Amino acid sequence: MTNSGLGFKSWAFDRTAAPRGYGWWYVDALSEDGRHGLTIIAFIGTVFSPWYTLARRGGAAADPENHCCLHVALYGAPQRWAMTDRRRGALKRGPDFLQIGPSALHWDGNALTIRIEETTAPLPSKLRGTVVLRPEALSTRAFQLDSDGRHHWHPIAARSRVEVALESPALRWSGPAYFDTNWGSAPLEQDFIGWDWCRAPMPEATAILYNAQRRDGSAQSLALRVARDGTVTDFEPPPPVEMPKTLWRIARPTRAESGGAQVVKTLVDAPFYSRSEIRTHLLGQEATAVHESLSLDRFASPAMFAMLPFRVPRPFT
Repeated sequence: MTNSGLGFKSWAFDRTAAPRGYGWWYVDALSEDGRHGLTIIAFIGTVFSPWYTLARRGGAAADPENHCCLHVALYGAPQRWAMTDRRRGALKRGPDFLQIGPSALHWDGNALTIRIEETTAPLPSKLRGTVVLRPEALSTRAFQLDSDGRHHWHPIAARSRVEVALESPALRWSGPAYFDTNWGSAPLEQDFIGWDWCRAPMPEATAILYNAQRRDGSAQSLALRVARDGTVTDFEPPPPVEMPKTLWRIARPTRAESGGAQVVKTLVDAPFYSRSEIRTHLLGQEATAVHESLSLDRFASPAMFAMLPFRVPRPFT
């Protein structure tokens, strides 16, 4: 099912998250001139929070609403990072709005407006401003990512544009963007070893690849073509390609047609995941893509819990 026009009333910001589960809404964008980029993720059940992981390991049915977050990362100059894990008192939501602390998202049927009021980490500074995402078209096709139906993904608007107007730091730009949502009823590390994902916008379509390695020994490889009217169709997954590992030795696998894929710029090099700008070949064309690689074995290691609190603070109230 697809919806080539806009006008959807909501994107399930009020979807119930199961105990120990999660829901997130993800935006990424690159500026027209290639100098800037951003990622914004609104979490209910902050899956990469050490505080939520410890709550789940405590044996109780951990409440995802007691671990919510608006994560914002700016790439280029200046760079910024904010990922504050907040308690349930900071959360307000309805079908078309989601407020987490002082930050909020609102969908009006045609555009998603994100008001950012965050503090960066580990060095505190203000991160304040507005990002408006305008989809070219909407898609309603969602995907099950695991064998047992605990994890789902919906590429809402693979073809979008953003207008970035930040006050702190002072920054304005626009460019192509992407918007999706994931939700699940179990911790990611319980059911996945890791995954890699990329989205490559082109003039007439956007290609999305999603390759998951599951704990049960099976794997999933999705290769999707999203047309300008929002229609989502499958295509044959291209051959595997290995790009160079990050400084943290995180593998960056993907799939690409003849000519392969090359890393243009590493946007995030973290101990358990990477986000990169790559040059790839899909749907018979060369394209610049945003690529992500995640190691959930690395995330689940005890060493992560000594480092993550510095990047993911949690207020006392």
